[in-house]
Amino acid sequence: MRFDDTLDTVLAADLSSAFEQQSVYRQLVDLIGRGRVPAEDRAIETLAALIPQVPLAVRSASARGLAFARPPAALVALMARDELSVAAPVLRTAMLDDGEWTALLPALAPSGRAILRHRRDLSSSVLRALESFGPSDYVLEDGREVAAVPAVADQPLAPVADAIAPEPDPVSQDQVTPRSDPVVAGPFSSFGAVALTIPIVADAVRDAETRGDTPIESTAAPEGPFEIADVVARIDAFRERRERSAPAASPRLPDAAAVDRFRFETDAKGVIGWADGIGRAPLLGRSLMLAGQVGAASIDASAAGAFRQRARFRDARLTIDGEGLAAGGWLISGVPVFDPASGRFTGYRGTARRPRAGETAAPPKHERNARPDAFRQLVHELRTPTNAIVGFSEMIEMQILGPVADPYRDRAQAIRRHARDLLGAIDDLDLAARIETDALTLRPEPVSLRAVIGSVVDDLLPLCELRGATIAIPSRDAAVQGDRHAIERLLGRLVATLLSATRAGEVVAMELTAGDDGEIELAVARPLALAIDPVMAVDEIEDDSTLDAAPLGTGFAIRLVGNLARELGGSLAIDEQQLLLKLPAATPVSAQRASKL
Repeated sequence: MRFDDTLDTVLAADLSSAFEQQSVYRQLVDLIGRGRVPAEDRAIETLAALIPQVPLAVRSASARGLAFARPPAALVALMARDELSVAAPVLRTAMLDDGEWTALLPALAPSGRAILRHRRDLSSSVLRALESFGPSDYVLEDGREVAAVPAVADQPLAPVADAIAPEPDPVSQDQVTPRSDPVVAGPFSSFGAVALTIPIVADAVRDAETRGDTPIESTAAPEGPFEIADVVARIDAFRERRERSAPAASPRLPDAAAVDRFRFETDAKGVIGWADGIGRAPLLGRSLMLAGQVGAASIDASAAGAFRQRARFRDARLTIDGEGLAAGGWLISGVPVFDPASGRFTGYRGTARRPRAGETAAPPKHERNARPDAFRQLVHELRTPTNAIVGFSEMIEMQILGPVADPYRDRAQAIRRHARDLLGAIDDLDLAARIETDALTLRPEPVSLRAVIGSVVDDLLPLCELRGATIAIPSRDAAVQGDRHAIERLLGRLVATLLSATRAGEVVAMELTAGDDGEIELAVARPLALAIDPVMAVDEIEDDSTLDAAPLGTGFAIRLVGNLARELGGSLAIDEQQLLLKLPAATPVSAQRASKL
């Protein structure tokens, strides 16, 4: 007999922190949407309660992750009532039967039903149900009060001035009397009544009646259906008068996007002395011989190399800092110029243009913003099967489903150990993505560093015995201000990375001191095998034991520790003797010293 308690485990999670709320929301949407757990009422109620607490970006990413996953009707109904960025991905791909669609339609917003109208796989009964919402979905809502529309088509249309209830006009206030007739509700409106709600139509009508203009064909009220030609003529006349009375527009200067080319010339020393087609201030005095950063401009080294050989160059990169027409990146090309009489080199003449799409290494802005979110979604997809691997390996190792031979139990233990290492790497990737997208939630509080270090060392004792190294815990304690979970993660990853670089008999000594700038400094002795710049160095793996500490490499771990330290308001520095970690003190250092005195 098998019992699946996945849903109970997720619902029993602690929801006191924002991180846990987002995690539970993502897990419930994934499990229910992919049919791994039933859509029970308690699960749907939990999701509904978490919606106000979970950011819209997280909810939208979870909805996009359900593409073609066939979520149940209860989950579709819940997410369809959310914001449009959450409802749209689900409504575009959800597969429900006719009865479920018909029951869901009244609860949808007009925008949600509009999405369903663009689907071509819905049955005729669902399409007929959608058509019944047409009168309410197609209403143009702009906050205006429109007068009643005659229910019978052959009745004359009310005067135009009576059909509009605008703000009182000082000129026409004594000429136009608002109607007091009650508004008659009706499912349909004539085209003329809808046209009267358009601002340009209302302005034209008010202008015509203020000036006392008569209708185009006769001064009497029109008989029969509404004539749209009358309104069109009034609109044209109103536009013509407004254009004649409008003041002449001042000439507009070209913006930065319009200036995409310029020309330049240099002297025999490569100094730019003339430029045309752009602001010359950032360019004059810049030399092609000085590659790299030169004041407010940065010139590619390829131009300097061509200048030394008096050769032509093409598409060298020029970057101009600041604001204005010249700011930004350019691709410059030039040809050497020689005196026809003497053959003496006189300088360069060239042109510059803006880079086209695809000529720069940087991805488009929307891709840069979307890439971390997509990466976090991938990390979430990796975490789910890895957790399943850990669970199944534990079942085999503990013989829950029946007796298992010892060799298979040993294999299951190895699978569980490596899967947990993989989970640690996945957590590191998720943490790095959250730091990059500014999605890391921190709750500062006073934290005892010595207590956290002691807990981290206890967890890493097996690795210490495997490496034959020793960790010397600081003799004194100090309190820092930061998120306890983040500090534990920082110190755990830092100590594990240092242990992976130790050798037999080596001691990793730690010492806590109070800095002069309101920070607590943790100095850690640098193992001899750790590079001075581990971020740029190539990892050298001597044995498989290092995989337990730094599965993604020493450089990634140190970079992650440094980024996390900056998020906490501190820093990480490495020199030949030690690693110096600085974190904000829980109380100012001056106050600590005063209390000791």
